Amino acid sequence: MSGPPVRASGLTRAFAGVPVLVGVDLAVDAGEAVALLGPNGAGKTTLLRLLALLLRPGAGTLRLFGIDAPGAPSEVRRRLGYVGHESLCYPDLTGAENLAFYARLFDLTDPAGRIAELLAWSGLEAAAGRPVRAYSRGMTQRLALARALLHEPDLLLLDEPYTGLDVQAVEALQERLSAVRLRGTAIVFTTHDVERAVEIATRLAILDRGRVAWTHGGGAVDTLVVTAAYEAVIARGRRLGPATRSRSA
Repeated sequence: MSGPPVRASGLTRAFAGVPVLVGVDLAVDAGEAVALLGPNGAGKTTLLRLLALLLRPGAGTLRLFGIDAPGAPSEVRRRLGYVGHESLCYPDLTGAENLAFYARLFDLTDPAGRIAELLAWSGLEAAAGRPVRAYSRGMTQRLALARALLHEPDLLLLDEPYTGLDVQAVEALQERLSAVRLRGTAIVFTTHDVERAVEIATRLAILDRGRVAWTHGGGAVDTLVVTAAYEAVIARGRRLGPATRSRSA
């Protein structure tokens, strides 16, 4: 399992006969951060769920670390970190208990130290003994991010990671993502926040109606250029009229 984190070609996916992804290609190498931009219903979440092995593609090929995704063993899944629209944290457990549970799943060698470090990073030390159901939206998001980072994944998949975060938490996340990328972690994340995406992304792609409508292949990224491309894609979508989309797109 020494291949590149992501190699996807011609990915398609439909829900109830409605196409959500149409022939998407994506390659992500170690140490890259790829931002997926696009309007609601563009297919960003569906693509991320395919990469997280939570969905199967209707057609096309997907290889993670050189392994075909449909038959990926547990060793591949252990190399993934994922934050979706649901936190995947248990509401009746405390924040610390949630992290301890996931630490045991990943068989961490120093769970107590790692949990303490991530509770401090996420600003949840004081709330570590409270049940998650008592957390605010922002606190739950910070815990979900800590959970995804807990086992130091080789591929980090984040769906709208800035949701519910205040300015300080966003800055802490940006610093963390930059640090793990420099250590070799591959990152794929979705966002509507062009400015934040440009800060840390090594490449950007704008999705629209299940297709890659625009890409930036590396080098210096100008926020104004990306914003103009993003607005052009949205304007084009308005001219074409509303597209039918599954809620999970």
